Amino acid sequence: MNKLVAFGASNSSRSINKQLAHWVSTQYDGADVDLLDLNDFEMPIYSMDREQQNGIPEQAYKFKEALKQADGIIISFAEHNGSYTAAFKNLFDWASRIEKTMWLNKPMFLLATSPGPRGAKGVLSGAVGAFPYQGGQVAASFSLPSFNQNFAPTKGILDQTLNKDFEVQLENFKKAIHETKTETTSTPS
Repeated sequence: MNKLVAFGASNSSRSINKQLAHWVSTQYDGADVDLLDLNDFEMPIYSMDREQQNGIPEQAYKFKEALKQADGIIISFAEHNGSYTAAFKNLFDWASRIEKTMWLNKPMFLLATSPGPRGAKGVLSGAVGAFPYQGGQVAASFSLPSFNQNFAPTKGILDQTLNKDFEVQLENFKKAIHETKTETTSTPS
């Protein structure tokens, strides 16, 4: 059984990105999913001074441990002013101080959605471009525009063309996890 970590990169209690990340995780049949809430990882704003004085907060280690336990990572990004939310960026900044390879070379499915027609493509593009340099194996990415028109919690993605695009990306993610696990188990010790 594959273990997935999934979360919306937002601390909003009504986050549409949390909804999307959760739904996507349910589309991976037979997976054990650890659905994270960024509110469980709230920490002081990162600064080198704080790190030197107090060390890295326990929440950053807990987040990193959740990533270590996963075979794959699903993140859906909210877009604040064209970039990551402050909650995600702060968690990222702290957790990246624990070890050099932030995403631990895990296969990743990066998503984004918004109420508007661009579907948070700006933040998604930034993550897709940057995460491979931070130890992320970006296997799939998908932007869902106009969330309220194109998504229903009980039905998923309503637009047929968007749903087909999503299904292709989901298969890419599944394939990457399978290949990564096969490489790991077949590598001689």
